Amino acid sequence: MLRRGTHLLTRARERIRAAREHDPHAWLHHYPSAHPDDDHEDLDGEATADDAGRPPLGSPEPGAPDLDGPLGPGGVSGPPAGEQRRRAPADRRRSARRPGTPEDEVPRGLRVAAAWSWRLIVVLAGLYLLLWASAYVAVVVVPVIVALLLAALLQPGAAALVRHGWPPVLAALTMLVVGLGTVSGIITLVVQQVATGFGDLAAQAGQGIEQVRDLVVRTFPVTRTQLESAVAQLQQTLVDNEDVLASGALTTAVTVGEVATGILLALFTLFFFLKDGRSIWLWLVGLFPRESRAYVDEAARRSWRTLISYVRATAAVAMVDAIGIGIGLAVLGVPLVIPLAALVFLGAFIPIIGSFLAGTVAVLVALVSKGPITALIALAVVILVMQLEGHVLQPLLLGRAVRVHPLAVVLAIAAGLLVAGIFGALIAVPTVACANVAGTYLSRRYDGPRPPEPRRERARPAVTAK
Repeated sequence: MLRRGTHLLTRARERIRAAREHDPHAWLHHYPSAHPDDDHEDLDGEATADDAGRPPLGSPEPGAPDLDGPLGPGGVSGPPAGEQRRRAPADRRRSARRPGTPEDEVPRGLRVAAAWSWRLIVVLAGLYLLLWASAYVAVVVVPVIVALLLAALLQPGAAALVRHGWPPVLAALTMLVVGLGTVSGIITLVVQQVATGFGDLAAQAGQGIEQVRDLVVRTFPVTRTQLESAVAQLQQTLVDNEDVLASGALTTAVTVGEVATGILLALFTLFFFLKDGRSIWLWLVGLFPRESRAYVDEAARRSWRTLISYVRATAAVAMVDAIGIGIGLAVLGVPLVIPLAALVFLGAFIPIIGSFLAGTVAVLVALVSKGPITALIALAVVILVMQLEGHVLQPLLLGRAVRVHPLAVVLAIAAGLLVAGIFGALIAVPTVACANVAGTYLSRRYDGPRPPEPRRERARPAVTAK
């Protein structure tokens, strides 16, 4: 038994010695300590270093080349490189967080808020400058935007003609003539109806005003004398402010000149949008960096499809509103039915607010011409049509084209009114819808495959100089 134990101990010592000799990093070596009197014996009683302090025979010298280690020939003996790599990031983080620096004194939430704040201020300042510049050249900007909206309505027809073999110039000119003919026909019909029905409205206005006056006297604590005095005071105020009204008329004349110039510029721009719209866009997208052109082009394509769907759906909703309210007014015998229906059609292009204002005008005309009972019935008709629009037509037609929350729509219209008046309210919703589609795509552009690159060689100018 003793002999077998001695044999096992001898074999264990041999294995420890063999492992020590083949250890490339000297982890198992017990080098001499700093004290010369320390005992330097290994497990089997042999010395691990000679009197000169050198490592035992077979052990690598400190800093000797590592022949069979992970670094290969030419490496340096020592701990594995992985250990160094694992410790290096922690060391860098510890060195980056040195106490006493100003960054450590400021809370991280405050640093993030400050970074967001100055970037937001820069963006708002840029938007303000853009709006200021647009207002300064509004005579040019407004016709271009109007032409863009009309192009969204007419461009599919021009594209269909081109696919059937029509030349682009002829297709654009044909759709321009069709649009002009439609608008001119509507304006002519409205003017004719106003000229014809104005006499009947003037004749019925006296009786309607008397009925309204009697209703006010019976309903509210106001005497007939007080009411007539208020009307006379209103007339006197108009006479006293005759100069102001005259200057306003002069300003209106100047505005009419600007409107005429804007209409001509819009028609000219619309023709080239229908003819060379894609070429113009390819030239614009070529101004962006090369890596972002494909994504910008795809975002613009999606926004353009959204704008086309919005204009089509809004035109359909406006037509239904005009027909419904027009039929109700005609049944009630209210004069100026066609002009009021046309006003409802135009007002429907301003969501929520436009239809309400146009319906209010129709109710006032019914009140003046037919009396309060007929006005109440007309109000019921307007409310019924608006409910049909809000709960059936808009979710069915506009829901697929413009996926914007109603609160965002109301806020956008209010902001548009403050910035640019009626025109701002008109373009507020399509602007928000297109920005929503483009921003959503650009924020998720890397989720799908890369879109095709826009072919700038197709952006050839219509006229070349030789």
